[in-house]
Order: sequence, then C-alpha cells, then structure tokens
Amino acid sequence: MTRSILSPTQRVSWLRLIRADNVGPATFRTLINRFGSADAALEALPHLAKRGGGRHIRIPTLAEAEDEIARTEAIGARLITSNDPDYPPHLRHIPGPPPMLTVMGGNALSNKRTVGIVGARNASAAGRRMAQLLATDLGRQGYAIISGLARGIDAAAHQASLETGTVAVMAGGLDHIYPSENLGLARAIVDAGGTLLTEMPLGWEPRARDFPRRNRLVAGISLGVVIVEAAKRSGSLITARLALEQNREVFAVPGSPLDPRAEGGNHLIQQGARLVTGAHDIVAELTHADPARLPLFEAEDFDAAPASIIADPSEDDRSRLLTALSHAPTAADMLIEATGIPAPVMQILLLELELAGRIERSPGQLFALRG
Repeated sequence: MTRSILSPTQRVSWLRLIRADNVGPATFRTLINRFGSADAALEALPHLAKRGGGRHIRIPTLAEAEDEIARTEAIGARLITSNDPDYPPHLRHIPGPPPMLTVMGGNALSNKRTVGIVGARNASAAGRRMAQLLATDLGRQGYAIISGLARGIDAAAHQASLETGTVAVMAGGLDHIYPSENLGLARAIVDAGGTLLTEMPLGWEPRARDFPRRNRLVAGISLGVVIVEAAKRSGSLITARLALEQNREVFAVPGSPLDPRAEGGNHLIQQGARLVTGAHDIVAELTHADPARLPLFEAEDFDAAPASIIADPSEDDRSRLLTALSHAPTAADMLIEATGIPAPVMQILLLELELAGRIERSPGQLFALRG
C-alpha cells in the first residue's frame, strides 16, 4: 500500500487533532475517515462534543502545535506519523496504532526483526543474567530488542543489546525519563544508535494508566514478547496479554515454583506460552512471523476522502444509547443489537459521547460510561 508523506502543514494538523481532549488513536482514525482530513475534523470537533453533551473541548492552537514540534526538535527528537517510512512496521498492524510518535535516536525502529523482553523490576541476579543472554544472542542474529526502560529485566535487556539495536518505549514524555536512575541508560541507547519512543508529548509525567499504553506499544512493535520473570499480577503479564490480543507470539522463561517472581511466567507456560531456555527457542518460532500477513490486522489506513454523509442522529437515538450504556464495558455490536440503531449512526453517537468525555473506549470496541 502506498502511503503519502504528510506536508508540514498536515503534520501540524495531525498533531493538533491527536492532542485534542478525548481524542485517542481509534477516535483519531474515525474522525479522519469521516471528515477526510485533520483540518476538517478539527473544525467539526466543538460541534460534535456539544451534541454529545460536552461543554468545551480543548484543541491545541496552531502556535502550540508548532511550539511542540520546535521543542521536540530542539532536544534532538522528531515527530513521526504512521505514514512515514520510519514508523515501526509491525505497529501498523495492531488495532488503533498511534497516528504520531515522538522518537529520538537512530534507525532501530526500521528493523522488522524485533523481540520484546520484559519482566520484573525487582529481578533476581539470575533473571537479569538470562535477559542479558537472550538479548545478546538475539541481537547477534539480527533482532532488535524492545522493552520499557524499567528497572530489572527491562534495563538488563537494553544494556545487553546496545551494540546490536534496542528500542526503549516510554510511558511519559522524552524529557521525563522514568525511572530517573535509568537516565544514563537512555542516553547510552541513543548514543549507540538505538531509539527512545513515546506517544506522549514533551512535559508529560507518566501516570499509572500510561504504563499499560506503553506495554501495548512494546507488544505491537515486536514479533513476539519474552517474559523472563514476572509476578502473577504484574505489568509484564499485561504486556503478554496485549501481545496475545495482537496475535503476537508469547514466550516465557520457567523459574522455581518457590520464587514469586517466576509465578507469572510459569502460569503463562501452563496456558500455552512457549517455554524458553535460549534464544534458539525464540528464533525458531519467529523466523516466518509477519503481522502483515494476518488479514485480521491489516495496516490502518486513512481515507483520502470523507465517508458518505450520514444523517445526524436523533434525540431518540441518543436517549436509547445512553440507556443501553453502563459502567461495564459493552461491545459496540451489542449496543447496536440492543438499541436497533444502525451501525453508521451508532458510530457517530459514540464519537460524540467520547469527545464530550461522557464515555471511554477500551480495546476491542468496548464502551462504558465514565465515572
């Protein structure tokens, strides 16, 4: 599929749209496909939010967007879009890929042979050593290592793959390295030609909810994810779940049943994750892996022209939808069945309510009332 590179003006419009209140990757795609361009979507946002019951939706000004671009470039970073050739190739093949990323460093992102290695922050010495061995051996065989720049397993995997290529995915802005103790490692990654990556703007301090978003990108950039050590309830297991949802391979290193840090990995193996004793176990499974071949995850595309005009929803439609919604996430298909509202009209209603901040969207086209 041919992708057109955005003009500088279009990049600014894309940035303003993705930074607007209540606009995430999936909403961004819906808006572009409905209105045909970011400029047209920006013009429609206030009206859509008002119809959904919102009072005000904040949209960055032209000057604010241009300032973010200038500040990003001033620290040696850059903003890339999903249309750019250096956008992570496998990330295009997940539901709702980020339309824009902020990146710093070399060309490790362009490597199609990628493996995520994640695990416990309070990793054992043996766990860190295993992460280092896997990252080193995989790097020698041409794989870039993807991880989250956390303490423990993540840091060990990054450190071992500095020379062969590594990508650190961050939960906050590039000027908010977390944890701060890994600031030196982040600099070393860039100096070695690796890459720092985030979907958050400069100045963004990571919050608890931002780490699952980061984990989604770790899984999405990777062909497969390896869990080295992980407790039963941990961010690493969230990454494994997200990898499965994205149809990626999941691997786990077995550990002692007496060590709580091995409980999560052992459980994954019981559930069907591939047991890992060395890099050869991973390479053997990933040799022919390619998300682009999976029709379920065709790359997101943005239409060049707006969708056909659909009549505005009625107040009765809106009332029936609000009655059907609850605080429990509900699939859009179920809402259509329960209300009898046609799918195109339902899409507009959900878009209005989301922009108004009255509902939130979860992966899998699930929607729930806020608060």
